[in-house]
Amino acid sequence: MNILFTGASSFSGYWFVQELLHAGHNVTAALSLPPTAYNGLREQRLTALPTTCVKKFNTPFGSPAFMQLIKQQPHWDILCHHAACVRNYKSPSFNAVAALKENTRNATAVLKQLKQRGCQRIVLTGSFFESGEGGTRQSAALSPYGLSKSLTTAYFRYYALQEKWSLGHFVIPNPFGPMEEPRFIAYLMRNWKDAAIANVNTPNYLRDNIHISLLAKAYAQFVNTLPVNAGFSRLRPSGYVETQGEFTRRFAREMRKRLSLPCQLKLAKQTDFNEPMKRINNQPLDSKALAWSEKKAWDDIAQFYRE
Repeated sequence: MNILFTGASSFSGYWFVQELLHAGHNVTAALSLPPTAYNGLREQRLTALPTTCVKKFNTPFGSPAFMQLIKQQPHWDILCHHAACVRNYKSPSFNAVAALKENTRNATAVLKQLKQRGCQRIVLTGSFFESGEGGTRQSAALSPYGLSKSLTTAYFRYYALQEKWSLGHFVIPNPFGPMEEPRFIAYLMRNWKDAAIANVNTPNYLRDNIHISLLAKAYAQFVNTLPVNAGFSRLRPSGYVETQGEFTRRFAREMRKRLSLPCQLKLAKQTDFNEPMKRINNQPLDSKALAWSEKKAWDDIAQFYRE
């Protein structure tokens, strides 16, 4: 299939594109910025993508350049809209309405142009930060960023279904693995490399952490099997559903035996309960059917941080 993909420089986007290429698809990555604007891990990811991935820089979603890119291909099969506004996404002052505007820029014109090229399928990446996600239909958005994702999903669902498109909503939990931004896992590895004890300040939260390599295989399968007929499909893939304390112990065990480090940790008495106690997905994946190796996934993480 000919796939138009946004957000390929992100952690999960990089892995998703890899799996789509591995599945034999033709992937064109529309990238928002010029090549010189990508540095650090984002530059590494783009450099590491196979040369079979066509990269189009300075082509943000909905821009004139994006519209021109659509016209350059005689036929498109699927739009994978993975990109989203994430600048300062953890901030309470994150502007959800501005993010919605960026995520949906000229979306109706984009859909019209793609339809003229034979495309009537979209895979939209969602998050378990959204309202109605995280394990209960009654859950509110977790943050202003989660609100922006909720609004983006509602927007595309309305307009896609109005025009009789097939819309797939792929809801990601908390992925971890090689090429990840320096967050909690990087904090653990820095401390353990220095033979220091890593502190876990919110060990009681029940969360859903998933290997990025497994998530990427599930994403590629979801794209492969998205119906052509109009409708709405959703997948909420799940990984390790356990408290953050239990997950950190799991991570320490796996790294300890691979890196010969003590990997010491201390679970604090949790006093911060600003977030919901439970935020998870609810569809466990069949790793055998996806030809995924848990052992290799842990090996790859150890190798990444070893290097």
